Parts: sequence; structure tokens; C-alpha cells
Amino acid sequence: MTSSPAADERGPDEPTTPDAGDQQGERLPATIAALTDEDLEPAQRRKLLGRVVAEVRARGVTDLFKPKAALRWVADALNDVAPHIPIRSLETLRRHHDGLEGDALAERLVRNAARATASVGAASGGVAAIEWVATPSLLSAPVLLAAETVAVVAIEVKLIGELHEVYGRPVTGTGSQRAVALLQAWSQRRGISPLAPGAGMAAVLGTAARNELRDRLLRRFGRNLTTLGPLLTGAAVAGWLNRRATQALGQHIREDLRTPAQPQITSG
Repeated sequence: MTSSPAADERGPDEPTTPDAGDQQGERLPATIAALTDEDLEPAQRRKLLGRVVAEVRARGVTDLFKPKAALRWVADALNDVAPHIPIRSLETLRRHHDGLEGDALAERLVRNAARATASVGAASGGVAAIEWVATPSLLSAPVLLAAETVAVVAIEVKLIGELHEVYGRPVTGTGSQRAVALLQAWSQRRGISPLAPGAGMAAVLGTAARNELRDRLLRRFGRNLTTLGPLLTGAAVAGWLNRRATQALGQHIREDLRTPAQPQITSG
């Protein structure tokens, strides 16, 4: 799911070389994809998150003060970003994690993803602390919250995709199809059923799925408000909440993937 797929990652169907105009639009997805790397040092993650904030500003986004508009922007950004998130193959995951497999590998992935989302929360608090020095400081708050939300969800989407690899149920289809399936799995907090009508075939989220995604994003967006706590206390709380939420999500997905796939009824 990356714009320059390697042999050990699942990417879009056809890598392309964008022109100068397209590069501007591809910058945010590429930066978010980089943020999902579990091995990033805190300083690197803070730098990338700061770049995301700058890129959101560069897009001239002005309506993030309105909750509905902010959620709509986050959802649209995730639709852009999701096809670029690198999902490692089972072979790559085993190699990267010293030959671990099965539940042991899944536990390691959940642990690392939880650390990564906690690091994003801490990084957001650090960015907020810096922003508060300048005026008007509060003008940066909605942009920072949107950037943190997209980054955290991207890390969790990657986790879901890789847990499917671990449990022998890799997500198939085109880059866009896999992205839609993974976003729906994130909002439903369950694995992707290959027996569900239209599984791996949908190119866009249906109405019910979009509403579900919006509701889940609303809860995540609200949780990220803790980032704006006084000085670095916001960073500590945001990091802890992110870690706990990612661990809970990982456990839900693991439990679901351990059970035989059952047909699901979906509405569009």
C-alpha cells in the first residue's frame, strides 16, 4: 500500500511518477505513511508530525474550527492516505521480528503500534507546547488535532493490515479496495471477512460505512483534545490514551481473526 511498492510490501497496482502538480498532493500521504514506521525515533516522529501540520496549513484548510468540517477533512485525508500505508508481508514481518510468528508476532505488532501512537500523542504535545509560544496560538489547535488524528488512525490501519497477514487472512484487491476494507475494519473494530458481500470489491465506502467511520473518528478526535493540555501534561495524557486505545483495538482485531470467517450483511 505504498506509492513505491517493494517486493515485501503490498502497494498500489501501478506505481506512477507524478508531475510537479501531483507532487504537492502526494506530499501529505507520503509523510503520514512515513509516520507509521514503528522504528522511528521520537525526534523523527515529532519532525514528521510538524511537517504534517505545515502541509495541512499549506493546503489552505480554513474550516477545521467547525467540528463537522474537521471530521469530513480527516475522513477525506484518510481516504487519500490509506492506499499509501505500507503493509508488510508475513515473510517481512517474521524477518523484521526475529522469526516470531502467530500470537507472539501479533503481540509484538500490537505493542509496537501502541508505542507508535503513544509517541504521536507525545509528539503532538511537544508541537503544541512550541506553538503556544507564538500568537495566535489557538489558531493552530484544529490543524494539530486533525494531523494527530490522521497519523494515529494510519498507524492503527497498518496494524490491522499486518495482523491479517499474521493470521493468514491477507487483505487482497487493488490499493484502493484494500484501503476501503481496512478503514471499514478500523471503524468496526473487527477483521475483514472474505465471505462478506462485496469483500475486496468495493472501491468506496457505502453510506452506512461512512457514518460508522465518522462516528469512530469523532471519538478519536475528541480523545486527542487531551494533547492541548497545559505544557507537556497534554503530551503525557495523550500518549497514554493513544497507547491504551491502540492496544484495545489490536486485541479486538486479534480475537476476531482467530475465529472462522462468517458472512456479514453490509449496507451501502
